[in-house]
Amino acid sequence: MHAPSLLTPPPHMTDVMRRARRHMLARTGLAWLIMMQVMMLAFPGYLRHGARAADSQLALEQAIILMNWLSLILCVPLALYCAWPVWSGAWRDLRRGRIGMDVPVALGILAAFIPSVIATWRDAGEVYFDSVSMFVAFLLAARFLETCARQAVSGQPGGGRDAGLLRSADRLAFWFVCLQILLAVLVGWYWWRTQPDHALAVTVALLVMSCPCAMSMSVPSALAARHAARLRIAAAGEGDVAALDGATRRIALQNLYGSLVWHLLMTPLAAFGWVQPWLAAITMLLSTLAVAANAWRLTRGGRGHAAPLLADPA
Repeated sequence: MHAPSLLTPPPHMTDVMRRARRHMLARTGLAWLIMMQVMMLAFPGYLRHGARAADSQLALEQAIILMNWLSLILCVPLALYCAWPVWSGAWRDLRRGRIGMDVPVALGILAAFIPSVIATWRDAGEVYFDSVSMFVAFLLAARFLETCARQAVSGQPGGGRDAGLLRSADRLAFWFVCLQILLAVLVGWYWWRTQPDHALAVTVALLVMSCPCAMSMSVPSALAARHAARLRIAAAGEGDVAALDGATRRIALQNLYGSLVWHLLMTPLAAFGWVQPWLAAITMLLSTLAVAANAWRLTRGGRGHAAPLLADPA
């Protein structure tokens, strides 16, 4: 019997779930391909401020102009197709009069993409196509993991405690997003008044870090790992299901509040201008991967050895 993983399709998968996973995987794969190309095209821009001869500097500037236009062309399908779930989700939330996690993501993409288009058209100012591509690619990778986790959880027998954990995570993510958007507006306004050249980068970094991907998948990933551990226990014929349920709650809370602390530690650094948008995108991905890895430690409890993780703390 093969051990299930977070990416293993659940046996109860419907055609709708299968299409959702396939489309998310296609968007994620395309976003990563575009990101790798845009990152290579952005390399000449990193060399702009080095000391060199006048003719070499002119050639470099001409290359940067060309690379910026190519990056713009590549980022159009990224923004229109790959990021389509973000636009649809943000519009759906706004129509309902609520602020979901797609709203700050959409604002972050727009805040980086539109000024980059204008700067490319005018051949003046900074462009952030590399940050846009990284943000979308990393975001979709995190969303794909979340989709897999939620699909794995959807077929499990529901319980009041699990529903309470899910509601707590969603509520915490909602208030976190609201406060982060307010903070991004206030900090961006401050930088605009004091150092306008840095205002856009700081605002985009804060909006990127306001995406609560890790918090949103903290509980679903733990529940999906519990499901996999239960299958291991059933196959091995031994294991403590009650201890597994207790460990699941502990891991879910670790993920939820650990990801919150991570965001709170990184937010002041971004507000002071010490975190660039591309670095903010990397921290978002790392926090999501950390949540997934921590949750999947639960699967060790279903193997044929004693797992300290499932030990009763009492």
